[in-house]
Amino acid sequence: MRVAERLDRLRARLDDAGVGALLVTDTTNVRYLTGFTGSAGSLWVDGSRAVLVTDGRYRDQAPDQVAAAGVAAEVVVTGADRPSPFGPLSVDVDRVGLEAGSITWADQRRLADALDGEVVPTGGLVEALREVKDEGEVARISAAAAVADAALAAVGPTIGAGATEADLAAALDHAMRLRGATDRAFETIVAGGPNSALPHARPGPRPLFDGDLVVCDFGAVVDGYRSDMTRSMRIGGTGTGPEADMLAAVLEAQAAGLAAVADGVPVTEVDAACRAVLADADLDDAFTHGTGHGVGLDIHEGPGLSSSATGSLASGQVVTVEPGAYVAGLGGVRWEDTVLVTDGGHRLLTGSPKDL
Repeated sequence: MRVAERLDRLRARLDDAGVGALLVTDTTNVRYLTGFTGSAGSLWVDGSRAVLVTDGRYRDQAPDQVAAAGVAAEVVVTGADRPSPFGPLSVDVDRVGLEAGSITWADQRRLADALDGEVVPTGGLVEALREVKDEGEVARISAAAAVADAALAAVGPTIGAGATEADLAAALDHAMRLRGATDRAFETIVAGGPNSALPHARPGPRPLFDGDLVVCDFGAVVDGYRSDMTRSMRIGGTGTGPEADMLAAVLEAQAAGLAAVADGVPVTEVDAACRAVLADADLDDAFTHGTGHGVGLDIHEGPGLSSSATGSLASGQVVTVEPGAYVAGLGGVRWEDTVLVTDGGHRLLTGSPKDL
């Protein structure tokens, strides 16, 4: 991954943000910029300096990881007799940007007192850089998707009448670990019957029954990067009736959304493509969330794909396309893939079958 280039890309954004320096406190952003994976660390970035500040737990890990990433940043370890360097660093800096989305009011007040310049809120400076992935990032997301695909292939035959949601979710999590995941990308969802009508249901002790709709939404983590995939099915076979119609309609909607994905396409067009199909099936009111989101070091990143989102897709972004329909008392369906946006369309990163 081209981690060493990221600080200069961030520096190029400081003037437009109206700040002379940025104090990066979101640990995911710190990792993105430095390669440091610890749970405690803040990064000072100005026009010429980058200083990573952490505590004694990471005395050895932090400099090793920063050096391995090829990043030109000083590492300072603070402690009882080693005060934070942020005050001295801020001398002669008129305005210091803080990451408004990741800092508490108490920390903001503390930093306002400690720093020499005025502290001002910023939003999305690093997150905007993270939207377009380099080839190393795409390789890691692809590897995470392959792990999830393999896990579903292993666990899929056990998804049947009598199995419980919780047991199946645990089996998927374990299968991903066995196949190289360092973690699950988020809390795995396995929801059957009426629970499948809850988009973010939590797996419980309910057993599956013949005729149930089942939604499985899960992903893996490989070297910090995540995948995201949802597959839906009906226990005992697709059959006929409203459950079968919903499975087919949402799959058709997802196909329309995927077909719309390409560099330069407004994100609202992908969402609209999915909604048009569901409206034709009289399921427009049953689609209660956005169509997709970016995926990377976090499971939910920019860009968002929804009717209210702004901007257009760009080659190198990794996004999900995941329309759904949810009918209380009947059940729900969601089909989701993680895809790489390309100049001419997209490349699927998740590959599990979507057979009816």
